[in-house]
Amino acid sequence: MPIPCRMLAVLALLTLHTAASAQTRDVAGGRDYPGIGRFAGSVITGYVMKDFDATRMQAAAFKDGQPTDARRLEGRIFRIAYRTNPGPSILEVSRNFETQLAKAGFETLLACDTDACGAIPFTESIDTLPVPQMWVDGFNYRYFAGRKSEGGRETFASVIVSQNNQDITAQVTVAELGAIANKMVDAAAMAKGLGETGHIALYGIYFDTDKAVLKPESRPTLEQIAKLLASQPQLNVFIVGHTDSQGAYEYNLDLSKRRAEAVAAELVKSFRVAQPRLRTAGVGLLAPVGSNATDAGRALNRRVELVAP
Repeated sequence: MPIPCRMLAVLALLTLHTAASAQTRDVAGGRDYPGIGRFAGSVITGYVMKDFDATRMQAAAFKDGQPTDARRLEGRIFRIAYRTNPGPSILEVSRNFETQLAKAGFETLLACDTDACGAIPFTESIDTLPVPQMWVDGFNYRYFAGRKSEGGRETFASVIVSQNNQDITAQVTVAELGAIANKMVDAAAMAKGLGETGHIALYGIYFDTDKAVLKPESRPTLEQIAKLLASQPQLNVFIVGHTDSQGAYEYNLDLSKRRAEAVAAELVKSFRVAQPRLRTAGVGLLAPVGSNATDAGRALNRRVELVAP
């Protein structure tokens, strides 16, 4: 006898809750936002940091079911989800975050509970990580949004705290406003870098965390590498992978080498570059160009370089 769709949905949600509750350590790569931290006893269930992205933030409560001050923020975006075991209330967890944000210099734009915020429509208009990383009950939550201006730079932060069974869930979203950095390096710039310094860093080649599979958005940079090599038939290059310091030393050496090999393989396969013109190496964390103590520095260190022999 087939199981009704509604029952399947319930079973799926129970499975997700069980998996989330069983987590006892932070997700790989997860870390607190500096100066904010976490509620005691929490684990990070979801972590996404983008050097440039957009997020939705509400700076005022809804009126008649509609937003009154919805903001689209662009810049470096952090999304960090937490789960806290049963015991504390939604209000206790939220107040701790709000106090910490105030100490960090954030002025309050909005602090509200379920009905005062706008109930379910409000939760559908903010930016949260998907289940099971983050769980929001539209009938029971608290929301905070704040703003800080320091050294000519604006930073916004929001916290939504809710509950899944007896576990308290929370997500901190931080937007460091800023213009997008130009990471497109064309063939002429590559030739100039190789001629002047013998190497050039490429930040337009993308991989998922801990993966060595090229993402589709890497293609424009690969096209420029192929264009460079086509314009200089005698040029051979080393393709060198670099990582930040997160993770084990041997693992990072291997990951950086596999990423360099993935770039070379794609140039041969899709752009018909002769294999002998490309040699690969991975140096892991051994040649940093930024501080591995900061997210910005680690982002600079995760790169692929072209090196002239």
